[in-house]
Amino acid sequence: METIYKIMDFLLPFECFDLKLMKHALLAILLLTPLLSLFGTMAVNRRMAFFSDALGHSALAGVGLGMLLGVQNELISMIIFGILWAILISRINRTGGASADTIISVFSSTGIAVGLLLLSRNGGFSQYSALLAGDVLSILPSDLIWLALALPIGILLWAWLYNRLLITAVNPALAQSRGVKTKWVEYAFVSLVALAVMLSIRWVGVLLINALLILPAAAGRNISRSAAQHALFSVIIGLLSGVGGLVAAYYLNTGVGAAVVLCAAVCYAVTLPFRSRIK
Repeated sequence: METIYKIMDFLLPFECFDLKLMKHALLAILLLTPLLSLFGTMAVNRRMAFFSDALGHSALAGVGLGMLLGVQNELISMIIFGILWAILISRINRTGGASADTIISVFSSTGIAVGLLLLSRNGGFSQYSALLAGDVLSILPSDLIWLALALPIGILLWAWLYNRLLITAVNPALAQSRGVKTKWVEYAFVSLVALAVMLSIRWVGVLLINALLILPAAAGRNISRSAAQHALFSVIIGLLSGVGGLVAAYYLNTGVGAAVVLCAAVCYAVTLPFRSRIK
């Protein structure tokens, strides 16, 4: 890590990056935002903008159930429960018994209610309240290793799934006729989103994870003419929002997650007038 610190000191001779915790936060943002932005393009194209919100809320339930079952590692509890929750949402959604937004809303409210119920027993929720807003400044070097592994793996899986997901969303019958196993492709997609959300939740927060996943993708779509441009612009906007929010939070002495999301919201507002011109 010392070599990385020296490189960052050379490339970023700014006061805000003198502290190691700011360096860790910057590296985390550079690793997290591209992954979230890419998965966000899938969610936006498939009209599942609130899906990550339901997954974020389920993080509290995952921690609570893990605590009941004696699982010491909160991240493992969140990942396992999040993937199962995502697959269950997808499975029920495929039955067509109700609209997708209704199903997602039901699971979202249920997830946060179960989490609050379990974690608030005996007045113990205060120790988990940090999950609501997150704190990217608390990230550790060991966490960065996992994020560094997750980024290339996530990009490869995103590239493998993208065309299959796109044709499944546009014409499921055509996708099946071409040998695409639509059910398993969708399960793989929701599982990947769940994994990305749970890896990010401790630093972004339950209340902000959906915005960080969707806003860069929505802004990128406003100025894109193709799927490739959508992916590229979404990643660029995600990175700019992440770094800009981190720097703004340092000088304004505010929460990083909220600042990042507001930067992404500004990007969406700025790009919105171009949507009608391009489309």
